[in-house]
Amino acid sequence: MTEVIKMQEPRTSAQTSMAWPFEEARKILGRTGGKAPSKGYVLFETGYGPSGLPHIGTFGEVVRTTMVRHAFESLSDIPTKLYTVSDDMDGLRKVPDNVPNQEMIREYLGKPLTRIPDPFGTHESFGHHNNARLKAFLDTFGFDYEFISSSECYFSGRFDTSLLSVLAHYDEIISVILPTLGEERRATYSPFLPICAETGRVLQVPVVERNEKTGTIVYKREDGKLVETPVTGGHCKLQWKADWGMRWAAFQVDYEMSGKDLIDSVKLSSQICKILGQKPPEGFNYELFLDADGTKISKSKGNGLTIEEWLQYAPEESLSYFMYQSPRKAKRLYFDVIPRAVDEYLTFLEKFPDQTLDQQLNNPVWHVHNGKPPEEELPLSFGILLNLASVCNTEDKNILWGFISRYAPGASPESMPIVDHLVGYAITYYRDFVKPNKHYRTPTEEERKALEDLAQSLKNLPRDAEAIQTEIYEVGKRHKYTNLRDWFHALYQILLGQDEGPRMGSFIALYGIEETITLIMDALNKP
Repeated sequence: MTEVIKMQEPRTSAQTSMAWPFEEARKILGRTGGKAPSKGYVLFETGYGPSGLPHIGTFGEVVRTTMVRHAFESLSDIPTKLYTVSDDMDGLRKVPDNVPNQEMIREYLGKPLTRIPDPFGTHESFGHHNNARLKAFLDTFGFDYEFISSSECYFSGRFDTSLLSVLAHYDEIISVILPTLGEERRATYSPFLPICAETGRVLQVPVVERNEKTGTIVYKREDGKLVETPVTGGHCKLQWKADWGMRWAAFQVDYEMSGKDLIDSVKLSSQICKILGQKPPEGFNYELFLDADGTKISKSKGNGLTIEEWLQYAPEESLSYFMYQSPRKAKRLYFDVIPRAVDEYLTFLEKFPDQTLDQQLNNPVWHVHNGKPPEEELPLSFGILLNLASVCNTEDKNILWGFISRYAPGASPESMPIVDHLVGYAITYYRDFVKPNKHYRTPTEEERKALEDLAQSLKNLPRDAEAIQTEIYEVGKRHKYTNLRDWFHALYQILLGQDEGPRMGSFIALYGIEETITLIMDALNKP
């Protein structure tokens, strides 16, 4: 009886949690009526277009879907699966900017990605290379998923029954799609794209005949020749909106999220899925990531952050946290968002053990760690460590640990491995982004007086972050700073050589009273 109560209590809280993964999970539960679908499981799906290298947005879709999946599993005992589907049957329309051997790739434009040589020379094809990159990364994060190659499904016959259904409902599907196209495109549109037997290219050509009994279509090539081909066995693929709807129907997908730019496509593909006799999946539209200039990130352009770049400067959990936060809000995804993401993640992690169950289910780290966040002792924020590296102007972890162990007696790389990792990330971030951009300014006459006052005041204080912070406020007030932000801004620019900085009380407690006084006096004595 006790075990039943323990199981029911989290479910009761999950049923009312306002965290967005639980809101999505309740939609899926309502769809099932609380019972397993006829296929025996609830199917989650994510899609990947491998025309460019896998990027951080791809990861974002998988991690967010995984969060919804775990929330669903907290509400129900119905089995679940996650398919990660690669649209590698697509014909390559342009050469990506961020791959080698571009001239070679240009010769294969129009061919399916799995029929184009790998420009990196490591895999069977360009599609296989990019698929491998995606799988390798997802595997390092421990995602539970089944990888599905669209090419494999087409060529193996897995899609054959659904493709014949598209042929049988050809007119209905056409009537849905044609109103969304321009006049010129409407004249030649067909949901089927034949694969040319002579060139291997994916063709966008008019279909002039179709035969349901033989499962074939007749299309007109650009040279005027009429060619008959089966729609099955990899001889044709579908236009992507029809392909999406067909795939939902073929797999009986229950949930798939997508970017806000695909809202109209989701509606169209949902109609096609219904025409094919299946219920379209539940969905969620997330906002797109932007690069440093506010432009949408793109696989082919390679703008914005890569997965590997984020992990150079921060732990993987901070990336998952960033993906969790405000998925319906457009966010810049560039190097300068990393420190804040790390510290916000660590703050939520520190709060978790002392929260009620309801609060924990709304805490982002519950979703980042699949309901089991680790308990970590975190005496310092990432921002503080970053500024310590900056002030010490060092890339030596031992020097930073000298300050840390003095601030937190007993602390060491062995006793606090998470802090040791953060020290390494802080040094790398400082070296690459802070150090090249440091610019110290000379204090004004009024600022000199305030800094002299601060140096004198610090001499009489204990090494206590709150006491130091309070005294910094008092010095600012004494020197007529009507907006104390201006006072702290001056401290950051004069003492740290940057526009933003840490909570000064905490930083000085870590760095040391005497060391900070020396820092102030050095700034005042600069010519």
